[in-house]
Amino acid sequence: MAKNANWGEERVSIKLLHGVHVPHRKNTAECVPVRMPPPAVVTIPMSMHIGAPAKPVVKPGDEVKVGQLIAEAGGFVSSPIYSSVSGKVKKLDEYMQFSGQPCQTVVIETDGEQTVFEGLVPHELTDFDSFIAAVRDSGVVGLGGAGFPTAVKLKADPEKVDYIIVNGAECEPYITSDTRTMLDYTDLLAEGIALLKKYLSPGKVIIGIEDNKPQCIKKLREVFKGDGGVTVDALKSLYPQGGEKVLIHNTTGRIVPEGKLPLDVGCIVINTTTVVAIARYVKTGMPLVEKHITVDGSAIKNPQNVIAPIGASIQSVVDYTGGFKCEPKKILLGGPMMGISVPDAETVIVKNTNAVICLDEKDAAVPEQTACIRCGRCVDTCPLNLMPAEIEHAFLIKDAERLGKLKVNICMECGCCAFVCPAKRRLVEVNKLAKAMLTGYQKAKQAEAERKAAAKAEKEKQRGEAVK
Repeated sequence: MAKNANWGEERVSIKLLHGVHVPHRKNTAECVPVRMPPPAVVTIPMSMHIGAPAKPVVKPGDEVKVGQLIAEAGGFVSSPIYSSVSGKVKKLDEYMQFSGQPCQTVVIETDGEQTVFEGLVPHELTDFDSFIAAVRDSGVVGLGGAGFPTAVKLKADPEKVDYIIVNGAECEPYITSDTRTMLDYTDLLAEGIALLKKYLSPGKVIIGIEDNKPQCIKKLREVFKGDGGVTVDALKSLYPQGGEKVLIHNTTGRIVPEGKLPLDVGCIVINTTTVVAIARYVKTGMPLVEKHITVDGSAIKNPQNVIAPIGASIQSVVDYTGGFKCEPKKILLGGPMMGISVPDAETVIVKNTNAVICLDEKDAAVPEQTACIRCGRCVDTCPLNLMPAEIEHAFLIKDAERLGKLKVNICMECGCCAFVCPAKRRLVEVNKLAKAMLTGYQKAKQAEAERKAAAKAEKEKQRGEAVK
C-alpha cells in the first residue's frame, strides 16, 4: 500500500480477532511510580535480550557509576549493558536464568550514592544511521516483554514502513506500568514518536490503547490533536490485544503471514515504554539502567508501581513496597497470562521485566484436569484460529507431521485456550512441548534427506569412476 493512501477507507473493514475477556485487576493504575533506593547488591545478567549475550568489559574491583558501560554487545543481534548503580564490581559470576539456562553476570556492591557517570551527554542526531546507532548504544530492547534489540528492529528501509504502531494496549491483568508511562512521561513519549517519524518516515503512526484506559486515550489525543500523522486508536479490551500480530490486524487490517515479520506487511510495532527509553537516551544520554514495574498480586501487602534498578532482586523490590502479606506460592515476572514463573524471590529484575506478580496459595493452585469434552471453546477464542484440542491429540499420539499441518509453530502461547477450557487442560504447556516435538521431527527429516542426498552423490561418483 502506498503511504499516501486513504487511511480511513482502509481501516473501515477491520474485524477484531478472537480473544478472551480477562479480569482487569488494574489495582495500581492510579499509583504514580516511586523510585526505590539501590539494594546492597545488584546482579546484572549478560543475557537480558534475544540474541548473543553481552560481553563484560569490567573486572572485579572496578569502580562503576550509574550509566557506565559494563558489557558490550556480543553481536549484531545483541545489546550493550550499563551499570544501574554506583559501587564496586564484586565478581563476575554465573546465574541460572528462569529458563534453566546458565548466564554470566556482573555482581556489583552498591555504595548507596547513585553517582551518575560523567560521560553521559545528549545525542546529536544527523541522519538515519546516527539514530539507529543511538538506539543501539542506549541498550534498549523490547520492554513490553519480548526483549528483542530495538536497534535491529528499527534498522529497516524507511521506504517499506507504512505504519509504526505504538503498543499501549497493556492487555494483561494487573500490569499498569505502561499506563503510568503514558500518563507520567507523555512529553518523552511524544518526543520519541517525533524521532520515529523523522528517521523512519512512516505513512502513519498509530498509538493503540485498550479502552479500559480512558485517561491515556484522552491525554494522548490532546497531545497529538492536529497532527495528521498520528492517531490514537481506542481498542476493545479483549486479551491478547497487545500481541504483535493481533495489534497489527486490529489497527491496520493487515495480516502477518506465517513465517513473515511485521515489516513484511509494512509495519513496525514498538512498546510505549521502549519509545520513552529511546527519547530519554537521546535527550539526556542516560541509557537503560532501571525499569518501571508493577508489583501486585494476592500475596503483596501494598500493590504499587516501582522504578527499580536493573539487577535488583524481587525480594528487595517487594521489601521496599512493604513486603509479602503471606508466603507467595507463585511468583511471576510479567502478567498471569504470559508471565514466567520463577523459582524464588532472589530472581532479579531484567530489562524486559514489566511486572512482579506474587500469588497466594488460593490463586496459585493448579486446577485438576479432566477429560476434554470437545466443546470447541479453545478454537472459538484462539486469536490465530488454531485448533488447540486437535494439537493436544496429535501431541499425545506423537504425530509430529500432523502438528505441522495444524500450524502449532505459529501459536503465540497467549493462554486464551487454557483460560476458557472447562476441563482445565494444560493446552499452553502442550503447545510448547508440541513445538519442540515438531522442531525435532523437522531436524531429523532434514538430516535424513541430507544423508540420502550424500549417499546418492557418492553412488553417482563411484559409478562415474567405474565408467572411466
